Amino acid sequence: MAATQKILQQLRQFESRNITFTEADGSWPIVWERARGVHVWDAAGKKYLDLTAAFGVAAAGHANPNVVQAGQKQMARLLHAMGDVHPHALKAQLARELSRLTFERWSRLTKHDSRRTPSRLTGKIIFSNSGFEAVESALKTAVLATGKPGVIAFAGAYHGLGYGALNTTHRQHFRSPFRSQLREFGQFATFPTRPEQLPAVERQLRQLLRRQKIGAILAEPIQARGGINLPPPEFLPLVRRLCDEHGALLILDEIYTGFGRTGKWFACEHSGVVPDLICLGKALTGGFPLSACVGRAGLMDAAWPAATGEAIHTSTFLGHPVGCAMALAQIKEIQRLKLCEQSASLGVALLKQLSDLPSPASCHISTRGLGLMVGIELTLPNGKPAMQISLNAIKTLLHHGYIFLPEGEHANIISFTPPLTITRAQLTRSVAALKKVLSQE
Repeated sequence: MAATQKILQQLRQFESRNITFTEADGSWPIVWERARGVHVWDAAGKKYLDLTAAFGVAAAGHANPNVVQAGQKQMARLLHAMGDVHPHALKAQLARELSRLTFERWSRLTKHDSRRTPSRLTGKIIFSNSGFEAVESALKTAVLATGKPGVIAFAGAYHGLGYGALNTTHRQHFRSPFRSQLREFGQFATFPTRPEQLPAVERQLRQLLRRQKIGAILAEPIQARGGINLPPPEFLPLVRRLCDEHGALLILDEIYTGFGRTGKWFACEHSGVVPDLICLGKALTGGFPLSACVGRAGLMDAAWPAATGEAIHTSTFLGHPVGCAMALAQIKEIQRLKLCEQSASLGVALLKQLSDLPSPASCHISTRGLGLMVGIELTLPNGKPAMQISLNAIKTLLHHGYIFLPEGEHANIISFTPPLTITRAQLTRSVAALKKVLSQE
């Protein structure tokens, strides 16, 4: 405990005070010391079961041995390269692999309108460091390709906090302090969670597409930070159709949902929709800062001019060799361990277990999710979000050895996004612990 308090005191003294929240009584946060598989140990040596996968990053488990070995081997061989000048082999290999996993697979899995796209698709990649940068690469691609600056995003959307992505992140908590510096090219439509909302959403989208110069519609197939919000199955096909009708691009933000999280490699595959651009990150490497914007090859070539020696979009660490090595290993591990299939199977079992959660007198409980991306929403009898009950439960569970996170604007959704390597027994134990804590509210 003394070591934890010393570390937190250093952060209070030297880190921006807006970053790490600490409770005055020392009950939050813990300080992570190490992690492996589905477990985390804190600075005091206490062991926890991680139901967050560290924001969904550790899909193949924390410190997956094959992923770690790939990173270590690469660090010893080539620690850094020159992003847009002198490339390295792994960047080419990973770009090839991401094309294969996305547009090339989708060409085989889905039927295409031959008037719009050829039957054989490939992808081209822009690498970045963080998820929001992948979103900004997609936004730049859209305006270059269409000449139209407007973007439609959705209520509840979270696409990152860089100044470009922030125009499409909905929550005012993130946007309002910086509005004076934002161009605010983003327009927001309702994100539907029930089929009966679709006609109204279609009208909103058509109106925006007619009245504004809209170059793209940007959507999360499932909203993560928005509250594990699942749209009806018809939603993405509707958005795809409207983009085609109005000459806009469909950008899917799969930074959280990608790489097996929802039971398929990418969440868009549940509805058979092929985007024009897909944004990837988080679980891509299992723990190294690397993201990617993957677009249809023809679109990317039409949007971006050929290199002349001075790229108009790049960064120092673009396609970092260590990240590329880890990403290639991570993809192999997801395949080897059949984690997409495991996520689908465990997700069904988890939802069934959570459906039996009794609602305490203090709040109503409802569950939703797909694969191992599941949310438990807590609502007060008057219909308002049960934020305090949710936060109290998460803090209590932490001290019982379970790491959970809240989602949604009001932090009243307790989320399950564990490593995809978690076992059914570990999930059962987590649900039992959650049930016990909620019964005491």
